[in-house]
Amino acid sequence: MAGSIPRALTIAGSDSGGGAGIQADLKTFAALGVHGMSAITAITAQNTVGVTAIQDVDPEVVRAQIRAVVEDIGIDSAKTGMLHRRETIAAVSEELSRAGAPIVVDPVMVAKSGARLLEPDAVEALVKALLPISTVVTPNAMEAEALSGIRVADLEGAKGAAEAIARLGPKVVVVKGGHLSGERAIDVVYDGDFHLLDGERIPSRATHGTGCSFASAIAAGLAKGMDPLEAIREAKAFVAHAIRFGLEIGRGHGPINPMALLFNEAERYRVLRKLREAVDLLERSPIASKLVPEVQMNLAFALPNASGPRDVAAIPGRIVKIDGGVKASSPPEFGASGHVANTVLAAMRFDARVRSAMNIRYSGAIIEACRRLGYSLSSYDRRLEPPEVKAREGGTTAWGAEQAIRSFGGVPDAIYHEGDWGKEPMVTLLGRDPLEVVEKALRLARSL
Repeated sequence: MAGSIPRALTIAGSDSGGGAGIQADLKTFAALGVHGMSAITAITAQNTVGVTAIQDVDPEVVRAQIRAVVEDIGIDSAKTGMLHRRETIAAVSEELSRAGAPIVVDPVMVAKSGARLLEPDAVEALVKALLPISTVVTPNAMEAEALSGIRVADLEGAKGAAEAIARLGPKVVVVKGGHLSGERAIDVVYDGDFHLLDGERIPSRATHGTGCSFASAIAAGLAKGMDPLEAIREAKAFVAHAIRFGLEIGRGHGPINPMALLFNEAERYRVLRKLREAVDLLERSPIASKLVPEVQMNLAFALPNASGPRDVAAIPGRIVKIDGGVKASSPPEFGASGHVANTVLAAMRFDARVRSAMNIRYSGAIIEACRRLGYSLSSYDRRLEPPEVKAREGGTTAWGAEQAIRSFGGVPDAIYHEGDWGKEPMVTLLGRDPLEVVEKALRLARSL
């Protein structure tokens, strides 16, 4: 059985809201192709607003859970989260010392809501019993302060704390940058040398479970045989994606979405298939050629958690006018469009359900036909485009779409512009999927 699939064990509390704790850990393991196992240390009554009750699991039952997993299935890494009591920490450290696998310690002390998840007398036990046997420890700024006694508000404080915590025994220390000052989220990694891992600070209230998933993603990397620094880099990218597509649920801090990456991969075939169906519909229509602009057409469809043009499928070489009809130059591929893809991505930032777009020719008759059909319209003026946007390849369509959407107060059925020097005027139809977009286009063609 060993070697068939990487195996990782999470030793943590249960979050009834499903956003953090073992629930987040197991989702993370699954998304990263690792078999996840669990030893539950506490049961919490918890949601996006706060923690209302905690029931500890008997430390001997925690010990028994770990032994049951290690003795039969085995582990390639372990991750600890909420341990709450010093007796639990003692049992966990004894069992993991015998297991001999890499250990990631997330020194969970306080929940986002302010609830204490580590009793005051347990901090010393964490320092003396667990940190010395850990491979990686992942404190946030407040936890780093508590473990090191050093004020952590900026990078210099984080460096000092990381070095001090490393003297307590862990091989690698990551002081997470989410609570540090600055425009970027910079993690400080210390393994005898300092490594600064720069990342975008993503504005979101859906951040519940960030620390749990980060530590679990590192454990997943270690289970796969990565070295600690490589596993930490991969985990940072994974969590950034999970935050970007976090779930806006509940009244407080919604959970991040560790499954976003997996859902995207699962959707790739369906996106390509749906796009082919829509192209076939266009190619069978004798009137679609009425809509083709001089630069030809393209039809794009994005993955549900698209973060860039590589996550948007379109037609390489575009859809061209030929023999009185239209024909796709080649089968759809991801990353095949810049301009139309950027329009889709801009629209998705305002309404994640609008994932498809197609450019068609502009004319007064087409705009009037849109109005007759009841299509909502918005426009932008390319002459007002900032020079720095104009200089960036593909930047115009994203900027223009954002201008038009903000002006309209939502994503319309169509966005148009009247061109600029050397630039053809254009209409872009938008919809939830390519079949909806093509049907809008063919209704428009028939009305002409």
